[in-house]
Parts: sequence; C-alpha cells; structure tokens
Amino acid sequence: MLGSTHGTLTTDFRARVVACGEEPHAIVHSMAAAAAEGDLDVSGRPLHAPVPDLDRFFRPESVAVIGASDTEGRPNTGITRQLIGWAERVGARLYPVHPGRESVFGRACSPSVADLPEQVDLAVLLVGDPLPVIEELAQSKVKFAVAFASGFAETGEEGAAAQARLAAAVERSGLRLLGPNTNLNAFEEFRDDLDGPAIALITQSGHQGRPVYTLQELGVRLSHWAPTGNEADLETADFISYFSQRPEVGAIACYVEGLKDGRSFLLAADRAARAGVPVVAVKVGRTETGARTAASHTGKLTGADQVVDAAMRQFGVIRVDGLDELQDTAALLARARKPQADGVVVYSISGGTGAHFSDLATGAGLKIPTLSEEKQRELHEWIPGYLNVANPVDNGGHPVGDWRGRKIIDAILADPAVGVLICPITGPFPPMSDRLAQDLVDAAEATDKLVCVVWGSPVGTEDAYRTTLLGSSRVATFRTFGNCITAVKAYLDHHRFATSYRSPFDEAPRTPSPSFRKAQALMRPGHQLSEHAAKQLLRAYGIRVPREQLVTSAAASVRAAGLVGYPVVMKASGARLAHKTELGLVKVGLTSASQVRDAYRELTDIARYEGVELDGILVCQMVERGVEMMVGVTQDALFGPTVTVGLGGVLVEVLHDAAVRVPPFGEDQARSMLGELRGRALLEGVRGGPPVDVDALVEVVLRVQRMALELGDDLAELDINPLMVLGRGQGAVALDALAVCR
Repeated sequence: MLGSTHGTLTTDFRARVVACGEEPHAIVHSMAAAAAEGDLDVSGRPLHAPVPDLDRFFRPESVAVIGASDTEGRPNTGITRQLIGWAERVGARLYPVHPGRESVFGRACSPSVADLPEQVDLAVLLVGDPLPVIEELAQSKVKFAVAFASGFAETGEEGAAAQARLAAAVERSGLRLLGPNTNLNAFEEFRDDLDGPAIALITQSGHQGRPVYTLQELGVRLSHWAPTGNEADLETADFISYFSQRPEVGAIACYVEGLKDGRSFLLAADRAARAGVPVVAVKVGRTETGARTAASHTGKLTGADQVVDAAMRQFGVIRVDGLDELQDTAALLARARKPQADGVVVYSISGGTGAHFSDLATGAGLKIPTLSEEKQRELHEWIPGYLNVANPVDNGGHPVGDWRGRKIIDAILADPAVGVLICPITGPFPPMSDRLAQDLVDAAEATDKLVCVVWGSPVGTEDAYRTTLLGSSRVATFRTFGNCITAVKAYLDHHRFATSYRSPFDEAPRTPSPSFRKAQALMRPGHQLSEHAAKQLLRAYGIRVPREQLVTSAAASVRAAGLVGYPVVMKASGARLAHKTELGLVKVGLTSASQVRDAYRELTDIARYEGVELDGILVCQMVERGVEMMVGVTQDALFGPTVTVGLGGVLVEVLHDAAVRVPPFGEDQARSMLGELRGRALLEGVRGGPPVDVDALVEVVLRVQRMALELGDDLAELDINPLMVLGRGQGAVALDALAVCR
C-alpha cells in the first residue's frame, strides 16, 4: 500500500520500534506521508504530524453494525440500540449486518458488508475476533472501523501477538481502526445547547473520561470523545493532530496510560502548539522507575517518566495528576481569553482566607504583585484603612453587601498589572456571598480579564453556586484551592509558551553535517569506546577537549608531559573502562618528569592487577577553576535519543540534579534546561566566585544534540563528565567522556 520508497527510508526506525515491543503502524502512515513530501530529518524520521481525516469517523454518512442484535439480554443488543440513536442524531444511515438475522430492530439485516446497498464510512465490529472481518471491510472500501473486542495486548504476550496480527491486517487494508478493547464513548450524546469553545476528550480508559464528560452539566461544552483503547492503529497522537485543527475545539483533554510512540506524540503536540490549542494530560506512570543497565551517569539520572515529563513540557503539553485537575484545567483553558498581564490578585472577605490562598499560590509559582500605592489608596475609599489591600486584598466583609463591592472588583481589574482576579469564598454566608457572587459575574462580563471563584462549600447546592456562578460562561468556578491554582498557573504558562513557541522541527537538520562523516569513521558498532576515542568523537563535533597524548611507555609519557605542559593529569585509557577513579586509575597534578614516570608504572600495574585491558595511558592538560557539569545522551524506548545536562563530577552521584530534553530543540530549550537545575546558582558564581561561560555550555549541549540526531541509534550512550565550564568568555572543556556504540 505504501510503496517501496517508504520501506527503504524506515527500515532502521521500524526495527527500533518493533524491538521496543510497539506497533509501527501509525509511524508507517506518518513516515509515508512525510516521505512523499520530502519532509524527513537527518535520521529519516518525519518532521510533521499528518492530520488524519477523521470527519467521516465522527460524522459518517453511513454506518454498518457487524454483529448487530435485538435479542434482549445480550450485550450486542444494548450497543446496537445506542448506535441507532447516535446515527439518528448525526444524520447517518445505519445498516445492521448479521449472517443469521433477517432484521434487527425492524431494520433489514444484511448477511455481510459486501451485500450492503452502498459503501459505508464506518463499520462497528461487535464480534469476538475482528481479524477475519478486516479483509472483507477492505474489499468493500470501508474507511473506518471500531473494534470493541478485548483479549489483546492488555492480556499478555499471546494477546500482544494477536494484536500485532490485527495491526498488520489493518495496515494492509488501508482502513483506519479504533481499538481493539475500546468502548462506546465515541458515540455518546453531547449537549448541543452549549456554546463557546469546546473540550475534545481522548482517553485510553473510557471510565476515566467520565469526570470531563460530565462538565456539560456545569455548562462546559464537549465536542468529541475518542476512546483509543489498545491503539492497534489510531492512537492518541492522531486525535490530538485532528482535534487541534478543529475550529470549535478550545482545549484537548487526555487520559493516557501508555504512549504508543513518543515521536508521533511529540509531532502531534507540536501541531497543537502551532495551532495554539492547549493539550492537558493525565499520564499514568509517575512512579515508574525506568531501570536501565547503563554504564554512564547519564543513563542513571532520568527514568522513563522523567523523560515523558520533560518531553511534554518541551512541547507545551500540560501534565496534571488527577481527573479533577484535568477537568478544571481543560475547562479554564478552553474558555478563558488570552491574559493581558500575569499578575494575580487574591480578593476575599477574610484576611485569613486571602493569606492562606496567597501562600499556596506563591509557592506554586504564581505572581502575586504588590498593588501600587495609588491603587491601595483607591481601594481604601471603600475598604477600612486598617485592612490590608496590598495583595491579597481583604475587604473585611461588609463592603460586599452593598454598592462598594462592585466598585472594589472593578478597581482591581482596572489595574494594568493585573491579569487574573481570584476570589476564594470558603463557605456560603448569605446574603453577602450571594451579592459577592453576582458582583463577580457582572464584573467578569464587563472585562476581558480572567475572574476565578473558589466555592468552598462542601454542599454545592447553594443558588449562588449552582445558578449564579455556574450560569456564567465568563467566571471560572472551582471547588478547591489546589485545582484553582493548578489551572490558573497552567493558563498563564500556556499563553506564555504559545506566544514564544517556535517549532523545533522547522529547524531540525535534514542532511548530515561534515562532523557526521568524521564521527562515522570513529564508531565501533557493539563496543564501548575508550576515553581517548570518545574524545575524538567529541572533537569531530567541535567540542573542546584538553591537550592530551596517548602513550604506551614511561619515556613517551615524559615527552608527552613536556608537550602538553605541566601540571598534567594521567589516566588509564581502555575500551571497557567506565569509572576510572574508583580503581585508582587517575593521577592528578603531576608537576615533574619523575612523578610522570612513577604514575605511568603505577597506573599500568593497577590495570594489570585488576585485569583491565588498556590501549594506553593518557597524558592530559590539567584544567582547573571552573564548574564541573555533565552532558550526555541516552536512548529512550519511546522517544529515541535524549539529551541530559546536570551538575557533574562527584555531585552527579550525590544530587542527581539533571534536566532532559528530546531532540530536536533550540537554544531556548537548552537554556531552559539549565534553569531547571537546583544547582544553577553555581553557574552564576557563588561565594565570591566569578560567573562561568554559560554560552559555551549551551553550545556544547546543542552540539551534543546534533550528535544525537545524526548518529541516532548508533550512539547508544554518551557521557561527558566532567565538562569543565570555565570563566565567562573562556569556553568549556570536556575532561572525560564515555561513549557506547550500538
């Protein structure tokens, strides 16, 4: 179906995906489209997500229900009944298909799809084994199919093999399949009396989407629900790409148990980011250890979930933990207008409430600015002078019961530094809380700024809540402090991200650099490189290494020291040496020929005793007075090569302070990585020390990224540790390196 050109381009990548136990079907579709456009990166991977045409899936003109039933008590009967109702709502013609029935619910029943009076857009498979039906659907040119059957990859190895056979059959057929192990959520009844931007919902487990679906009862519009199930073909990434192009979709909410393919997910997230459509996701697996058998420090620093977390942040996907956070954050992002400022004002009728909320908000990273003296004087026209109005604003209670309440709210919203007004109402206190809720709603209707209310009553039946607040499409109403803070931070972060977003895929290299050709000659497939060889690999990519010579005799070591310049460092160099210091195979600060001779003999004696095979002894320039960092590359099962930067030297073992990104990424992301480090103050100079050359460190990170992209799977692992970052303007030097070739 896809042609021989595609097979030639993707052999290595498909092999990697299959080796990771994943289905390559969606990647095949993606890469075929990219190959047709010539839009592949240097490693042959697509640079843009294709947008599947799912219009006929969600709004088909004709539907076949294979295995339809009207026998009461059978599961297929309830499903058939629901599908008939759904087809009527979307205006689709529905055809029951069953070889043993003449009619179902009064509709003529065909024995097979081939006997239908027209080609159908969608086939719903109510059969235990969908595999035999796929070929028949292909012959009838059916566009889409849904398989509800379970017993596939969710059951173990045997089920996974059955799913692989199903995926292969679907790939050959040309149709697109939702499932298996999915459900009826795509065919739910959505309210059509709600307006405004909608939430599109994607879930791998249908039940986990219920809290978001029920937002309709609170006045929040939903437009689609994609229950992806086992994702033998259509996956989360496909629906993100499709929903991000729909004009009615204001936000995409996802519940994800496992990503089918990391690259496809990031391409889809990139497409959503380009469109400015926020994606909010619950991703199961925060406690996953991501254990690896890595020789380097790099591979031990980031577990699988850390990579997922970093990749989502990198492409603007907002990750939340709970389903309540998912619904509240998605609802706010779908409906709120673009912020005019990032300042948040907390306004309450209780000083304690305002102080408590402000503490939590500040701790979460929200900006709670002090209001100007002029603004405070204005507020004191209506609020007693002994109350604090600097932010949080405490009105003392009584002003909300009369005309002053609206004046206060309007004055706060008029401040150009204020983008968000949050009013926590910890409990109903009529009539003040009723008047306050109405004033907030009226003020929200008159401003473009975001007005949020936290209704803290555990009852939730109060008229001020059910009618006034929930009846407003302009006020964002929450039930907890935590969910409000999470959603507001996500709202401000998303718009800040969207304003400056530049797709890294647009700048990804498409052709190999001259460095790549040099590096290829240095690679030894299946082997770990010696330090000397690893440094040559770095040198090929323009990464600075110390002056050094590899020697094989004591006399040669003395000559090398004279050429390198005293003081020197001497180190054993061998292909199987990962951590030399622990074995005593490093000597530092040698200042004379006699010390160099003695060091050579001692290093070779230790290596002989430990049974370590050497290719020689390195005599290196000694580099001091900098900050030790580490930069590395590891291969992630989902995302492929990842780049890590963190504190180096002995600190890497103690603090595990590192940040990770998935290539491609630009300079802004490289600098953002440094900003995430707990020890970033070391780069700025501490205890009188000078700041170091951050620009040089960023350049090394970008060069390592280029190496990761070009060498791809051939570079299983890279660990530069320590990378000595010198004073500002003096560069950075890779003092040690480890590289493993695949």
